Amino acid sequence: MIDKELLEILACPACHGDVELRGEKIVCLKCGRKYPIKDGIPVMLVDEAER
Repeated sequence: MIDKELLEILACPACHGDVELRGEKIVCLKCGRKYPIKDGIPVMLVDEAER
């Protein structure tokens, strides 16, 4: 589980849009990229994102 306060300060590294937690992914609300969470740590790398 990702801390709610952490989610509030995270932004998409590609477009700087706001993100939210959806299942086991962090999803950008602006561009739609989905970032994985591995071992409880968000992997906020553009190369790791799904479109």
